[in-house]
Amino acid sequence: MTADPTLLRPEAGICLLEAPTPKMDPEAMLEDFTRYFGRTLGRRMIYGGSPFVYQALVYTIRDRVMARWNRTKLTLANADQRRVYYLSLEFLMGRLLSNALHNLGIYDDCKLALQRLGVSLDEVIESEHDAGLGNGGLGRLAACFLDSCATLRLPVVGYGIRYQYGMFRQRIENGYQVEEPDLWLREGFPWEIERFELAQTVSFGGRKEVYSDADGREHARWVDTHDVYAVPYDIPVPGYRNDVVNTLRLWSAKATDAFDLQEFNAGSYTQAVAAKNDAESITMVLYPNDASESGKGLRLRQQYFLASASLKDTLAHWTKYHGNDLQGFAEKNCYQLNDTHPAIAIPEFMRLLVDEYNCKWNEAWRITREVMAYTNHTLLPEALECWPVSMLTSMLPRIMEIIYEINAGFLAEVEQRWPGDAERIRRMSLIEEGYQPMVRMAYLAIVGSRSVNGVAELHSRLLTQGLFRDFAELWPDRFNNKTNGVTQRRWLAACNPGLSKLITATVGEGWVTELELLRGLAPHADDPEFQKRWRNEKLANKRRLTRLIAERTGVVLDPDMLFDVQVKRVHEYKRQLLNVLHAIHLYDRIKRGNADGMPPRAIIIGGKAAPGYVMAKHIIKFINEVARVINADPATNGRLRLVFVPDYNVSTMEVICPAADLSEQISTAGKEASGTGNMKFMMNGAVTIGTLDGANIEIREAVGDANFFLFGLTVEQIAARREDYDPQGIIDADPDFKPVMDLIEHGEFNCAEAGIMHAVVHAIKNPHDPWMTAVDFRSFIDAQQRAGDAFLSLPKWTRMSILNTAASGRFSTDRTMQDYNRDIWHLHPIDL
Repeated sequence: MTADPTLLRPEAGICLLEAPTPKMDPEAMLEDFTRYFGRTLGRRMIYGGSPFVYQALVYTIRDRVMARWNRTKLTLANADQRRVYYLSLEFLMGRLLSNALHNLGIYDDCKLALQRLGVSLDEVIESEHDAGLGNGGLGRLAACFLDSCATLRLPVVGYGIRYQYGMFRQRIENGYQVEEPDLWLREGFPWEIERFELAQTVSFGGRKEVYSDADGREHARWVDTHDVYAVPYDIPVPGYRNDVVNTLRLWSAKATDAFDLQEFNAGSYTQAVAAKNDAESITMVLYPNDASESGKGLRLRQQYFLASASLKDTLAHWTKYHGNDLQGFAEKNCYQLNDTHPAIAIPEFMRLLVDEYNCKWNEAWRITREVMAYTNHTLLPEALECWPVSMLTSMLPRIMEIIYEINAGFLAEVEQRWPGDAERIRRMSLIEEGYQPMVRMAYLAIVGSRSVNGVAELHSRLLTQGLFRDFAELWPDRFNNKTNGVTQRRWLAACNPGLSKLITATVGEGWVTELELLRGLAPHADDPEFQKRWRNEKLANKRRLTRLIAERTGVVLDPDMLFDVQVKRVHEYKRQLLNVLHAIHLYDRIKRGNADGMPPRAIIIGGKAAPGYVMAKHIIKFINEVARVINADPATNGRLRLVFVPDYNVSTMEVICPAADLSEQISTAGKEASGTGNMKFMMNGAVTIGTLDGANIEIREAVGDANFFLFGLTVEQIAARREDYDPQGIIDADPDFKPVMDLIEHGEFNCAEAGIMHAVVHAIKNPHDPWMTAVDFRSFIDAQQRAGDAFLSLPKWTRMSILNTAASGRFSTDRTMQDYNRDIWHLHPIDL
């Protein structure tokens, strides 16, 4: 251990100690593993399934990460570089061990070290619990962003919440979804470092008090508040083989007074810990069910807790090096709001600048608008978030006052641009008037940010032409597009090692950081020998998936079947219903003896429904009941299977996406912002069947129409059909659709539970169905027929598969982050 002489200040008690960087060879790792296992964890015997093997290995690898982590932080502090703070209510990180080993370049050496103890590295990796701190694409995207930023050496810090219980574990009971707590922290989380010395105080309730300073200037302060502590836990995010390690900081809520001894001594045991329980409830559960007022209130508390703690943390870091002078703050800092959830950061930042740092309003607003940037991830109005004014006034009274003041200034700007246009002012106001006035959080995010971006070309266009048209007319230069991506290091290199080796042998290893190099696969797409090797890797992945599905469901699949996959959050707009209608159509064909030329097919569906989303739960029940009948019928043996994979998560996707043949991206046109599952499947050689929605459009442009199965109405056609939409007429006029609906309505799939299909039938036949499932049925069936015909020709299908992977280069988050940095962040790479 050495001391840095440049930082020796004995009079101040400061001495920076630099521990030697641990060696990366198998012998050094084995020595450290043995020490941690025996001395730190106090264990002697290694046995299968022991959690202590995993913990000792993480400590061993974390030491190697830590040396690089500390060096990265020290370099940033000395360079005083501009930074980005990425605020997201979700970070769906999944397992971290495999990712760390690959990014450090020590996977094989670590595997060799453990082999000497008779331990399988793959089994240790499988024993890690998913860090399920997200619901779906939003959280997984945030995790991919962090990986790419570290790999690109961009100084980006993630801020999120350390939920005690992550996304629930899903169990299927009698076809229904049953939610169980996800105790992901039950065996500890050895990757994290608690930073209790950096805890922040977050306030709720109370009132505003006005006071005057020595110069007679009036100020406001928030008093009589109920406070909680936000305690940070840091998780390292290593870049790919570049020694850069960025930080994900997650906040955990703690009570300021965890225990009332007087209440306890008086016998009031519940009251004695009431403050502790109330505070910790903020970070207890990811996305509490907001069907009730208390659930809505808790969700708002979570959003404010994240925003306030994160902003205070960044301002404390600034003042540590620069004092209270905020003149240069905007030049060195940027906040990226990942969707509308953290939008409350805008009025909170204003409160901090005006009330606590004594900035004048106009100067504070200038700084706020310069440092905030907003990414919108949805076209669904209900997902844009509106909070009741009454709730904000009660819970965050000072914040509500600031929102009113922001709104007043903004509406004056609108009035100046469009004098006398009262209707436009009403539409654009941050406050939606009515019986219960609401704060429009997405509008607040737009008004307070210097950049607003969508996440696919279609999505960004629809935002400016639809939901945010008024704002785009006011500030056309504020809006831009940043098409999403995924990190190829997790979603190809790590999860599909066999195919990755084949790719590297063909185009070199540079694709791991420059995904566009995959285009070098295209010249090999017609090579019979290369096709054979490609198919062998796909078959191995399909066999691995069949084992997982058999373990979880008991359903045995033939890996030679067409694996037709739709895994994603269960929601009506994603149209899992349409997928099941196709499954019933195939079943009907088999039963009628009309299945000639139909390839054996396994339809694989997975995903979770939000606990309060009743219709999504009906859809899961529908899938499972149809699957029960299809799979039990001897006529379908070897020809058709339908399976719902329970408890879909990141680790499950890492097995599913390398095995998929056909990727179902079938949302109603204009409803999916981007999608990222479509990119993961494409990267792994699946062929997409999809609508012109989200990033599907760009995927089709990249791979060519001949290698994409397009179906469905466009956004414009959907809009034109709404007025005269007649699903019953569509059903009656289609000789394939009517038998499908007859089977559903006549009880073929619910003999023992009468009435359970009513909600599904109503959804399909509803003339006001916003997802218009019935209108795309015919087109979908025809596209599926084309896909089935193509699969019967192995050379043709393999060629399509290879070309999809070859064309996936633009869908790396490395490219996405470079776009953000070029147009919004303006960061310089970390120079270690």
